[in-house]
Amino acid sequence: MSGPLSGIRVADFTWVWAGPTCTMQLAHMGAEVIRMETTGRICTLRMLPPWPQGQPNPNRSGYFNQYNQGKRAVTLNIASPEGKEIAKRLVSMSDVAVENFAGGVSKKLGLGYDELSKVKPDLVMISMSGFGQTGPESGYVSYGPAQVPMSGLSQLTGYVGWQPMHVGMSYGDPNAGLHAAFAVIAALYHRDRTGEGQYIDMSQWESSMAVIGEAFMHLEMNDEQPARQGSRSEHMAPHGVFMVAGDDRWIAIAVANENEWRTLTGIMGQPELADDSRFKTLADRKANEDELEELVMSWTLQYEDPYEIERLLQAAGIAAAVPQKNSEVLSDPHMTERGFWIEKPHADEAVGTRRHAGIPWRMSETECEVWRAAPVMGQDNQWFFGELLGMSADEIADLTTLGVIK
Repeated sequence: MSGPLSGIRVADFTWVWAGPTCTMQLAHMGAEVIRMETTGRICTLRMLPPWPQGQPNPNRSGYFNQYNQGKRAVTLNIASPEGKEIAKRLVSMSDVAVENFAGGVSKKLGLGYDELSKVKPDLVMISMSGFGQTGPESGYVSYGPAQVPMSGLSQLTGYVGWQPMHVGMSYGDPNAGLHAAFAVIAALYHRDRTGEGQYIDMSQWESSMAVIGEAFMHLEMNDEQPARQGSRSEHMAPHGVFMVAGDDRWIAIAVANENEWRTLTGIMGQPELADDSRFKTLADRKANEDELEELVMSWTLQYEDPYEIERLLQAAGIAAAVPQKNSEVLSDPHMTERGFWIEKPHADEAVGTRRHAGIPWRMSETECEVWRAAPVMGQDNQWFFGELLGMSADEIADLTTLGVIK
């Protein structure tokens, strides 16, 4: 494997979405990620659709296969004494350990940082629980969808006069995974300079709040809850999504300053609007935003192809983009030319070779790649127990009989 983290090994105790998102980022950067699972308690993500041809199977979940690219997978019952010792052996050979159980669970399993650092003193370990390892709610179970309203993000989401709305996805999960990967890389940098490992106590709830700091500052400084405003912006107008004449097609437009507003009015064929007292300044446009949006949409409705508007406005330096359907994104020529989409053969023939979202960055000196599709359960058992740990066929058979390899 190549990449800036080539040579780094990660003991991956994670499951569901947040943890696997973290370890996938590390795998994208070249780390060898060894994911530990058990058939006794199959990862929730493996049991969720979409399925190829509607055929449910723990190895076929498109959800799981997206967020576990480039990893190895072994089946190990870490609740058994033998399983714990094998997990510790892996950690002793690793640089990083990642877990996203509820607060205190890894410690109860005998796999907390105090124990693991005994076998690997310079270990970097992150526990990315929902609420952190301290505080009165540290032992609570949490999932990403709940973190959205808990963080206050739902209070900010929705149209004027509407009730709070969910953001449309389990935002807390991938957001937490990205924050966790950043923290791990920072700790590895610290270890490289000092030789010291360390423990990272991360709260997924806090990571959800970290991205909406301006809302808390608004409350602190103005003593009022920020208002929901749909697609509008306090700092730009017009700023929103406007209908075109095609079947359920739209165009997003964001005008950042007075020069762009003047340019837009010219393109609309109504240059007089630039000096209209209702719309001359940002404050004027915000005060008359309903009327402003009606005028803009009366222009966009003259087009059937939203891409025509996108090209027209982008050529003039105005931010505009078509809200794309999934099928359009998958075939987008820009994404294709940049090599964003990844197609790797999967070990389950029913899955085959599928297109997945790949790595969203390009490094000039350290090539990053998805070296293989997400693994099926136990795909790397022989390599892990036989080659890496040096166990004989008889030892592996005995552990399988005992339910340790499960």
